[in-house]
Amino acid sequence: MSASRMPPPPPALVERFELVLERFPGLARRKMFGYPAAFLPAGHMVSGLHGSSWLVRLDEAAGAELIADGGTTFEPVPGRRMGGFYCLPPTVVADDAALGGWMERAVAHAASLPPKRSPRPKLEGRRPAG
Repeated sequence: MSASRMPPPPPALVERFELVLERFPGLARRKMFGYPAAFLPAGHMVSGLHGSSWLVRLDEAAGAELIADGGTTFEPVPGRRMGGFYCLPPTVVADDAALGGWMERAVAHAASLPPKRSPRPKLEGRRPAG
């Protein structure tokens, strides 16, 4: 494994993520950065795992509140912050009520975002080189 590649999340964290997502049946499960993630049907990511971190999508005010509570900004690559995403502190991940509350806030925030534009339709066939 290269030095830049993050290790897989701990199996217990993946299991906890899946159990918590059962409380949110409207979220689709997909991979982001090769890790489990949860998305709204409109395409916005709500939450996910990255290494041993659990991240949530929040507005700036809620993000500041989470940071004051021990959370951090999310940097998939050190020094490159992914705006709007924050890592939950282990104390929150271990607390069902706190975790559920942050997940509800993440779902509500992602649902408030404008719909994602669908990608351009693929062209049928190829254009001749010219």
